[in-house]
Amino acid sequence: MTIKLETPFTEEKIRRLKVGDMVEITGKLFTGRDAMHKYVYDGGKLPVSLENQIVYHCGPVVIEENGKWVVKAAGPTTSFREEPYQWKLIQDLKLKGVIGKGGMGKKTLEACKAFGCCYFHAVGGAAQVLAEKIVKVNGVYMMEEFGSPEAIWEFEVKDFPVVVTMDSHGKSLHEDILNLSTTALKKLL
Repeated sequence: MTIKLETPFTEEKIRRLKVGDMVEITGKLFTGRDAMHKYVYDGGKLPVSLENQIVYHCGPVVIEENGKWVVKAAGPTTSFREEPYQWKLIQDLKLKGVIGKGGMGKKTLEACKAFGCCYFHAVGGAAQVLAEKIVKVNGVYMMEEFGSPEAIWEFEVKDFPVVVTMDSHGKSLHEDILNLSTTALKKLL
Protein backbone atom coordinates (compact mmCIF):
# COMPACT_ATOMS: atom_id res chain seq x y z
CA MET A 1 0.00 0.00 0.00
CA THR A 2 1.29 3.45 -0.91
CA ILE A 3 0.97 6.23 1.65
CA LYS A 4 0.07 9.69 0.38
CA LEU A 5 2.11 12.42 2.10
CA GLU A 6 0.90 15.93 1.37
CA THR A 7 1.87 19.45 2.41
CA PRO A 8 1.92 20.58 5.18
CA PHE A 9 4.59 18.14 6.37
CA THR A 10 4.09 17.85 10.11
CA GLU A 11 5.97 15.92 12.77
CA GLU A 12 2.81 13.92 13.41
CA LYS A 13 2.62 12.78 9.76
CA ILE A 14 6.34 11.98 9.64
CA ARG A 15 6.31 9.98 12.89
CA ARG A 16 3.56 7.74 11.44
CA LEU A 17 5.94 6.59 8.69
CA LYS A 18 8.05 3.46 9.13
CA VAL A 19 11.02 1.94 7.34
CA GLY A 20 9.80 0.19 4.19
CA ASP A 21 6.75 2.40 3.65
CA MET A 22 6.19 3.34 0.02
CA VAL A 23 5.21 7.02 -0.12
CA GLU A 24 3.98 9.44 -2.77
CA ILE A 25 4.73 13.06 -1.90
CA THR A 26 2.52 15.92 -3.08
CA GLY A 27 3.48 19.51 -2.33
CA LYS A 28 6.77 21.38 -2.15
CA LEU A 29 10.25 19.92 -2.41
CA PHE A 30 13.45 21.96 -2.20
CA THR A 31 16.66 20.74 -3.77
CA GLY A 32 19.84 20.99 -1.76
CA ARG A 33 23.29 19.68 -2.52
CA ASP A 34 26.85 20.07 -1.29
CA ALA A 35 27.12 23.86 -1.59
CA MET A 36 23.88 24.53 0.30
CA HIS A 37 24.65 22.01 3.04
CA LYS A 38 28.13 23.37 3.72
CA TYR A 39 26.88 26.97 3.52
CA VAL A 40 24.21 26.37 6.19
CA TYR A 41 26.54 24.23 8.32
CA ASP A 42 29.08 27.08 8.31
CA GLY A 43 26.40 29.53 9.54
CA GLY A 44 25.05 30.90 6.26
CA LYS A 45 21.43 32.09 6.16
CA LEU A 46 19.12 30.95 3.37
CA PRO A 47 16.79 33.35 1.56
CA VAL A 48 13.92 30.86 1.98
CA SER A 49 12.58 29.00 5.02
CA LEU A 50 12.90 25.21 4.92
CA GLU A 51 11.07 24.71 8.21
CA ASN A 52 8.77 21.67 7.99
CA GLN A 53 9.95 21.04 4.43
CA ILE A 54 11.70 18.24 2.56
CA VAL A 55 15.14 18.67 1.00
CA TYR A 56 15.88 16.64 -2.11
CA HIS A 57 19.53 15.77 -2.81
CA CYS A 58 19.28 16.53 -6.50
CA GLY A 59 21.08 18.58 -9.12
CA PRO A 60 18.25 18.95 -11.62
CA VAL A 61 18.50 19.76 -15.30
CA VAL A 62 16.26 22.81 -15.65
CA ILE A 63 15.86 24.96 -18.76
CA GLU A 64 13.87 28.06 -19.53
CA GLU A 65 11.12 27.65 -22.12
CA ASN A 66 8.74 30.49 -23.01
CA GLY A 67 9.66 32.41 -19.86
CA LYS A 68 9.08 29.44 -17.51
CA TRP A 69 11.45 26.98 -15.86
CA VAL A 70 10.97 23.40 -17.09
CA VAL A 71 12.57 20.42 -15.35
CA LYS A 72 13.99 17.89 -17.81
CA ALA A 73 15.73 15.56 -15.35
CA ALA A 74 15.61 15.36 -11.56
CA GLY A 75 17.22 12.18 -10.27
CA PRO A 76 18.60 11.77 -6.77
CA THR A 77 22.27 12.21 -6.05
CA THR A 78 24.28 10.19 -3.54
CA SER A 79 23.34 11.37 -0.06
CA PHE A 80 26.18 10.07 2.06
CA ARG A 81 28.49 12.94 1.22
CA GLU A 82 26.07 15.22 3.12
CA GLU A 83 26.44 13.09 6.29
CA PRO A 84 28.83 15.55 8.02
CA TYR A 85 26.22 18.32 7.63
CA GLN A 86 22.76 16.76 7.44
CA TRP A 87 22.12 16.38 11.16
CA LYS A 88 22.69 20.11 11.71
CA LEU A 89 20.33 21.06 8.88
CA ILE A 90 17.64 18.75 10.27
CA GLN A 91 18.09 20.36 13.69
CA ASP A 92 18.55 24.02 12.74
CA LEU A 93 16.25 24.27 9.71
CA LYS A 94 13.61 21.98 11.28
CA LEU A 95 13.47 19.72 8.20
CA LYS A 96 10.84 16.97 8.11
CA GLY A 97 12.38 14.95 5.31
CA VAL A 98 15.40 14.31 3.17
CA ILE A 99 15.30 12.54 -0.20
CA GLY A 100 18.30 11.03 -1.93
CA LYS A 101 19.86 7.72 -2.80
CA GLY A 102 22.22 5.39 -1.00
CA GLY A 103 21.26 6.25 2.57
CA MET A 104 22.98 8.18 5.30
CA GLY A 105 24.77 7.43 8.58
CA LYS A 106 24.34 7.44 12.34
CA LYS A 107 24.36 11.22 12.90
CA THR A 108 21.54 11.72 10.41
CA LEU A 109 19.59 8.79 11.86
CA GLU A 110 19.92 10.24 15.37
CA ALA A 111 18.72 13.65 14.13
CA CYS A 112 15.75 12.02 12.37
CA LYS A 113 14.76 10.36 15.65
CA ALA A 114 15.30 13.46 17.79
CA PHE A 115 13.58 15.97 15.51
CA GLY A 116 10.90 13.96 13.67
CA CYS A 117 12.41 13.56 10.21
CA CYS A 118 12.62 10.72 7.65
CA TYR A 119 15.12 9.81 4.96
CA PHE A 120 13.38 8.83 1.75
CA HIS A 121 15.08 6.86 -1.01
CA ALA A 122 14.27 7.85 -4.60
CA VAL A 123 15.07 5.55 -7.50
CA GLY A 124 18.43 6.27 -9.09
CA GLY A 125 18.57 6.18 -12.88
CA ALA A 126 15.00 7.46 -13.22
CA ALA A 127 15.75 11.18 -13.60
CA GLN A 128 13.30 11.76 -16.45
CA VAL A 129 10.51 9.75 -14.80
CA LEU A 130 10.93 11.69 -11.56
CA ALA A 131 11.01 14.99 -13.49
CA GLU A 132 7.53 14.15 -14.79
CA LYS A 133 6.29 14.27 -11.17
CA ILE A 134 7.37 17.91 -10.93
CA VAL A 135 4.37 19.95 -12.02
CA LYS A 136 5.85 23.40 -11.48
CA VAL A 137 8.99 25.29 -10.52
CA ASN A 138 7.93 27.83 -7.87
CA GLY A 139 11.33 29.50 -7.64
CA VAL A 140 15.08 29.22 -7.53
CA TYR A 141 17.35 30.57 -4.79
CA MET A 142 21.09 31.23 -4.65
CA MET A 143 21.61 30.62 -8.37
CA GLU A 144 24.30 33.29 -8.58
CA GLU A 145 26.15 32.00 -5.53
CA PHE A 146 26.00 28.26 -6.28
CA GLY A 147 25.23 27.81 -10.00
CA SER A 148 22.30 25.92 -11.50
CA PRO A 149 22.82 22.33 -10.25
CA GLU A 150 23.73 23.48 -6.73
CA ALA A 151 21.04 26.19 -6.48
CA ILE A 152 18.03 25.63 -4.25
CA TRP A 153 15.13 24.82 -6.57
CA GLU A 154 11.60 24.96 -5.19
CA PHE A 155 9.45 22.38 -6.91
CA GLU A 156 5.75 21.62 -6.74
CA VAL A 157 5.39 17.84 -7.04
CA LYS A 158 2.49 15.43 -7.40
CA ASP A 159 2.74 11.78 -6.33
CA PHE A 160 6.54 11.85 -6.19
CA PRO A 161 7.50 8.20 -5.42
CA VAL A 162 9.91 7.36 -2.58
CA VAL A 163 10.53 4.67 0.04
CA VAL A 164 11.21 5.37 3.72
CA THR A 165 14.62 3.86 4.45
CA MET A 166 15.40 5.76 7.69
CA ASP A 167 12.52 6.65 9.97
CA SER A 168 11.96 8.91 12.97
CA HIS A 169 12.01 5.90 15.32
CA GLY A 170 15.70 5.12 14.84
CA LYS A 171 15.27 2.36 12.26
CA SER A 172 17.50 2.23 9.17
CA LEU A 173 17.00 -0.16 6.28
CA HIS A 174 20.56 0.67 5.17
CA GLU A 175 21.94 -0.42 8.54
CA ASP A 176 19.81 -3.59 8.52
CA ILE A 177 21.06 -4.58 5.06
CA LEU A 178 24.69 -3.88 6.03
CA ASN A 179 24.34 -6.09 9.11
CA LEU A 180 22.67 -8.91 7.16
CA SER A 181 25.32 -8.71 4.43
CA THR A 182 28.17 -8.72 6.94
CA THR A 183 26.71 -11.77 8.68
CA ALA A 184 26.22 -13.61 5.38
CA LEU A 185 29.77 -12.76 4.26
CA LYS A 186 31.25 -14.07 7.52
CA LYS A 187 29.40 -17.37 6.98
CA LEU A 188 30.81 -17.64 3.47
CA LEU A 189 34.36 -16.93 4.58
